[in-house]
Amino acid sequence: MKKIVIAALVTLAASSSMAGQNNVGSCGWGSKLFEGKSGVVNQVLAVTTNGTSGNQTFGISFGTSGCTQDGVVSSSWKTAMYIDGNRVALARDAAAGQGESLNVLADVMGVKDADRALFASTIKANFASVFANDQIASNLKAVLAANEQLAGYAAVI
Repeated sequence: MKKIVIAALVTLAASSSMAGQNNVGSCGWGSKLFEGKSGVVNQVLAVTTNGTSGNQTFGISFGTSGCTQDGVVSSSWKTAMYIDGNRVALARDAAAGQGESLNVLADVMGVKDADRALFASTIKANFASVFANDQIASNLKAVLAANEQLAGYAAVI
């Protein structure tokens, strides 16, 4: 009995850590069943639903259950970490509308070459809004979301 309890706790801890990393994804039955619900419990249930039924793997492979085959894996935590660690350089480059830190941010966010110039000019034009306070990532997300061509990149922040 003790081994079963320990195994259950280890499984729950592993599931919780996956949920905390937002591994639910945006597709699969679990993400649809628990859409709009927040919290660790709902994320664990969504991950468990996708994992036990194998539907997310199938959905990604065949483009079903709200999954796509574009091959893009986004990570909002990388973007947020980069922004937090490079605030001063980003502010300098954003004000100029060009620079290494702005290019790296575009790389981290997966901005396509065709969108790079618009990305940089949009950040420059909205410098006061983006760097208005310590919530740079949230501010940048709002600015990008307001631009029809760049709105898709707001999801990786």
